[in-house]
Amino acid sequence: MARSGPLRVAVVARAVAPLHGVGGLERSVRDLVRHLAVCDVDVTLITPPPAGGRPAGQTDSVTSPHIHLRHVRYVTFPFANRRGTTILDRSTSYLAFGVRAGRLAGEMAARREVDIVHGFGASVLGYAQKRATCAAPLVFNPQGLEEFGATLDAQPFGKRVGYGPLRWAVRRCARAADAVIATDRSLESTVQRHLQLAPGKMRTIPNGIDLDVVTAMATAADGAAMRARHGIGADEFVLLSVGRIEANKGFDVLASAIQRATTAGRALAQLPWRWIVVGSGPFQPELERVIDAAGIRPRVVLAGRATDEALHAWYEAASVFVHPTRYEGSSLVTLEAMAHERAVIATRAGGLPDKVKPGINGWLVNPDDAHALALSLDEAVTTRARLSEMGARGREIVARDFSWARLVQTQIALYDELLSAGSDSRAAAARPPSR
Repeated sequence: MARSGPLRVAVVARAVAPLHGVGGLERSVRDLVRHLAVCDVDVTLITPPPAGGRPAGQTDSVTSPHIHLRHVRYVTFPFANRRGTTILDRSTSYLAFGVRAGRLAGEMAARREVDIVHGFGASVLGYAQKRATCAAPLVFNPQGLEEFGATLDAQPFGKRVGYGPLRWAVRRCARAADAVIATDRSLESTVQRHLQLAPGKMRTIPNGIDLDVVTAMATAADGAAMRARHGIGADEFVLLSVGRIEANKGFDVLASAIQRATTAGRALAQLPWRWIVVGSGPFQPELERVIDAAGIRPRVVLAGRATDEALHAWYEAASVFVHPTRYEGSSLVTLEAMAHERAVIATRAGGLPDKVKPGINGWLVNPDDAHALALSLDEAVTTRARLSEMGARGREIVARDFSWARLVQTQIALYDELLSAGSDSRAAAARPPSR
């Protein structure tokens, strides 16, 4: 598509921080939009209007002269009242939103108001349905692919049936796309297996973080103040976990691992310790039951949802970051912990193996393996003199591979490549046949 002036991109997503929360998708969309704008890309963000006001303590970082908001209603059906989070909602309301939002992007493309459409998940379903008549190339990011079971070996029958419409929609968007983004090298085979992409269509561009923003969020002094506020001594070994409290995050597995690691004679039992969980969610009553059964309740702090400032102070307060997830996409919280120079204990789920390198900046174990988690906790305690060095290596990994300052250039290069390819193909079609 020939264009004059700045690159114009329509970014379509069902949620963006801070308008709709602070989860992984929300932050990925926010960071993409914000960094494109910093590079003088003209961005139209197509997303639902804010729901219930903006979260307290969050900065409106989607405000810029280069960012234009276009709201499309997200109508939640009865009994699907947790927008974007329940199976029923994601296979009904979400798809209806995707049709409307994608069609709006298509109308803008038809009027040549945008050069590229960049869609997250099924939010561009309407554009995919009209792709044959829309000149603007489509870049599609399927995100975590939870609806396919992602990296899990098997998906419960109820989820498999309930997610059927969403799987169809995501595959429809992938077929219509000019490029499909895998967010980590370790997820490439998963994306290919579920979406059956044509050769050359997949591109790997990680989700990233802004190192300058993370660094400015909290200092060692903020971490010390957070410890003092919760009565945690300077000598206590602090395990930090962050995420929505739901079954797939594996916090119950970590509770069992801590129980093992604190039995008589084990390393963690030899010193004072705390486990901090930052987040909230529907699995919390069950997690509390597991914590009580493990006999570790007095040493656990369920901190609930936190502002950005409080969350980053917890990173600074931690001795080690532990992410025991059963399922994962990219895990921005792991990148944030690494940016704060914390060693990481995590599972081999989703894109985590791209980030956590055993023996270099942390430990990797298989999901649902409480025994291996306990052994990793033992090693972290017994080798705690190395934790600072491992944390520094982790920040280097973030700076090299997961910093938005680098990633946004890769993203813009993909846009330019697709636009150039489109211009070349149209020029070739317009040339008269050779005699």
